Amino acid sequence: MTSNSRPTRWLGVGTALLATLLSGCKGGILDPKGPIGADEKSLILTATFLMLLVVVPVIVMTLVFAWKYRASNTAAVYTPKWAHSTKIEVVVWTIPVIIVIGLAILAWETTHKLDPYRPLESDKAPIKVDVVALNWKWLFIYPDLGIATVNQLAFPKDTPVNFRITSDVAMNSFFIPQLGGQIYAMAGMETKLHLLANEAGSYDGMSANYSGAGFSGMKFKAIATETPEDFQAWVAKVKAQATPLDAQAYLALAQPSENNPPAYFTAAEPRLFDAVMHKYMAGRQSLAATDDDLKLAALSKALCEPVAATKE
Repeated sequence: MTSNSRPTRWLGVGTALLATLLSGCKGGILDPKGPIGADEKSLILTATFLMLLVVVPVIVMTLVFAWKYRASNTAAVYTPKWAHSTKIEVVVWTIPVIIVIGLAILAWETTHKLDPYRPLESDKAPIKVDVVALNWKWLFIYPDLGIATVNQLAFPKDTPVNFRITSDVAMNSFFIPQLGGQIYAMAGMETKLHLLANEAGSYDGMSANYSGAGFSGMKFKAIATETPEDFQAWVAKVKAQATPLDAQAYLALAQPSENNPPAYFTAAEPRLFDAVMHKYMAGRQSLAATDDDLKLAALSKALCEPVAATKE
């Protein structure tokens, strides 16, 4: 092998190493498939670049100064009583202040722009999905379609998805990295998230908050269909394979289980999500003033009952 081939070989090794490192970005927050994810990626890269404007020069100057003023370098100027330099003070204060101001403006604008509670602008009607975190699976209820699923979520691409999120167990964190956003699911509380996918595909979803022994299997697939017709075909498949999800079926589903495969249900009860949330607010039931409130209170009470024994 000639010496001329060495640069080419090292270039190849470097390219392979870079490709290997960048392959870790695939499927994560640095590989967005929706506008929220893209804006969050831009924010992360911009903030990182601004901070590197300070970090990189500091690292370089530390190495340069250590080399220049080493004990064996007798050519360097020795000033043991040096204490102040106006030029250095101006540099070390002015640049960080400018960067902090820039980061503050960026954080202010993006905090409001990427507010998870802020509905997304679109000429298409949003898909509504109620999300309930269980041990250790995700329940997705489509209140307008009368269906529910476990560990599988679907919606058409280019269509906003409005999530209402709660938990029937410990605190979890609802997260689809490629679509952006991450928000907590807490018992007795409702949080909201608005997402959109502008590319069809199947994206990983998870809980980003440790919640016990089955946490590692608490994952799901978020499927963005190519067309609305594909989504309707998925809805028809769910209805064809579904089983009823009433109060007793929900109580059985809510029992802890790990590594759950997708499951389909018909969710004829439109108050299920609210009932799950209200079961942690027992005093709220006495405030029922309408027939609908009374039905919700009754369902909440039913969800607090012990699970019926399974007949063998």
